[in-house]
Amino acid sequence: MSEDLPALPPCPECAGIYAYEDGALLICSECAHEWSANPEFSTERIYKDANGNVLQDGDWVTIIKDLKVKGTSKTAKVGTKVKINRLIDEDHDIDCKIEGIGVMKLKTMFVKKA
Repeated sequence: MSEDLPALPPCPECAGIYAYEDGALLICSECAHEWSANPEFSTERIYKDANGNVLQDGDWVTIIKDLKVKGTSKTAKVGTKVKINRLIDEDHDIDCKIEGIGVMKLKTMFVKKA
């Protein structure tokens, strides 16, 4: 008895073909990645600044609060413009380089889109 089951899409992370449904999500049995079968529902994180503007890689932002740099006596001053190198899914969301200070990670709650 062969039943015609709808073909599930391959995993977007590892291209594995052994996915299964768990409620509204599809789960890859090879790498355990979870994604939505419904294209309208996305689990992708949206990064927003202190004012609620959506941020993307390459955007310019302005620091809205003096931030002490851990391990040094330096401070990132209010009004400093910073270019976002990339947005990362960690405690500090923004990976950037501040002139005079160097490479830093910032939280989106301390910046506004320039």
